[in-house]
Amino acid sequence: MTDGAGPNDSKPNDTRLHDPKVERLDVAGDPDTWRSLGLTVTDDGTIPLVGASIRIVPDDENGSAGIVGWALSGIDTPANATSIDIDGLTTDVVDAAAPVYADHPLGASGLDHVVVMTADLERTSGAIAEATGCELKRIREVGTMRQGFHRIGRGGLIVELVERPDLPDGPADFWGLVLIVADIDAACDLIGADRISPPKDAVQPGRRIATIRADVGLGLPVALMTH
Repeated sequence: MTDGAGPNDSKPNDTRLHDPKVERLDVAGDPDTWRSLGLTVTDDGTIPLVGASIRIVPDDENGSAGIVGWALSGIDTPANATSIDIDGLTTDVVDAAAPVYADHPLGASGLDHVVVMTADLERTSGAIAEATGCELKRIREVGTMRQGFHRIGRGGLIVELVERPDLPDGPADFWGLVLIVADIDAACDLIGADRISPPKDAVQPGRRIATIRADVGLGLPVALMTH
């Protein structure tokens, strides 16, 4: 089945969906801090995970911390650009990578979702949909907060957009991430009660979540969740 477009029907500014995927999140920080949680970090700073991996990159001269960008494959860009801006989200455009994986003492297998803060949910959602072809799935309202959800690709990473009235006008920004672990109680025992909150029921029925404490020094909110 086709969309009816012929080979000469595309326009210079078209962004066409092929098979979009988040290949990695780039996080500024110290690899040894992530290793201390029981995560395997390769010599080039990669934390190999099923689906989207994490790559730890050095802090820049401005002292940036947290998620500083991501890499997407399977999308078209004007003039074959290798980097684009998605409503403030720095995006490398890369070729699809071969699957990578490593055993992690923490029992981590993949990323469940990444959280993006925005002052305008519709604007950021529209930019993501335009770049990836992945439309907004739903909106959830909790008091004055609104959450919107995209899934990038089939069975791919969930992008959770969070809009709050106290956020200043401006572009969207990455905020935090959630890792999937096989056994959350064992993972919390490995990390230590002084560095992670006790597990509790997650919003998603049947799942449990625990949050890494800020003083661990990851530079961004990180939680563990059961599958």
